Amino acid sequence: MKMFYDKDCPPKLGEKVAILGYGSQGRAHALNLKESGEDVTVGLYAGSRSRDRAESDGVRVADVAEAVAGATVVMVLTPDTGQARLYRDAIEPSLKDGAMLMFAHGFAIHFGQIKPKASVDVTMVAPKAPGHLVRSTYQDGQGTPALVATQQDATGRARERTLAYARALGAGRAGILETTFKEETETDLFGEQAVLCGGVSQLIKTGFETLVEAGYQPELAYFEVLHEMKLIVDLMYRGGLGFMRYSVSDTAEYGDYVSGPRIIDEHVRNEMRRVLHEIQDGTFAERWIDENETGRMRFLALREQNADHQIEKVGAELRKMMSWLEPPEPQAAEVAKR
Repeated sequence: MKMFYDKDCPPKLGEKVAILGYGSQGRAHALNLKESGEDVTVGLYAGSRSRDRAESDGVRVADVAEAVAGATVVMVLTPDTGQARLYRDAIEPSLKDGAMLMFAHGFAIHFGQIKPKASVDVTMVAPKAPGHLVRSTYQDGQGTPALVATQQDATGRARERTLAYARALGAGRAGILETTFKEETETDLFGEQAVLCGGVSQLIKTGFETLVEAGYQPELAYFEVLHEMKLIVDLMYRGGLGFMRYSVSDTAEYGDYVSGPRIIDEHVRNEMRRVLHEIQDGTFAERWIDENETGRMRFLALREQNADHQIEKVGAELRKMMSWLEPPEPQAAEVAKR
């Protein structure tokens, strides 16, 4: 394994960059690159609600096709399942030969939703953090680790250009790891589904339900299984599992050893293997693409069902008393209120 840092990267990209999308990642990429001295234009569709925010941030904004036509580096930061249509309609017709087409996640390329022409570089810079942290760590003079990958090297300079972009984003301050589109896509999807989102959220909800069903106060259950999760994860983040176990009581450490394997047992391991296999063979991608092409009815029903869970209602009331908490983004807050 080789990690790249600022000293290993070109000092400047020095090209005109189009950032497509201005959500959490799009805003972070656009502002970080701009403040690193790069020439940035944000490409948004006509009528996008993000236009006002981008312009108020002092970023140049144009329609997608115009932004692509004026750039030699194009970073696509729109939702995965809409990227294929965006590429066909607005990117491909305006993409210059020798340009670098970039992504922050390999889904559309790896699963064949986008098949770029042979005359362009196709690369990835994937920060390992949500966009607001990519932005805030950059502002603090730090950075967020990132993965880089080259899928297609038409110019012979794809890797050099990608590392320059990653440095401008701030990733070279924390570390840049080289990978492939396949490895990034499959491990990212697995991590989200089995551990970081699916696994953790289901573990929290099930623990909450178990305590409430046993007659304990919902507020107490919330503190025990959700609120304190951040405290434990922060310890792991700082020093791994060993530091977490060093920091908690001996009673908690002993419970970790003897009860953890009863909860996350061989059945769970086998289900994780099945989840990974469905990612590797394209089953999950096919299911998710079909869900989007047929109106997202199941996805939206699941979103509403989970937003209505008791833990969300109890937590919303408790968090009102925690004035120090950073409020969520408006869109996330709206989902949480449903």
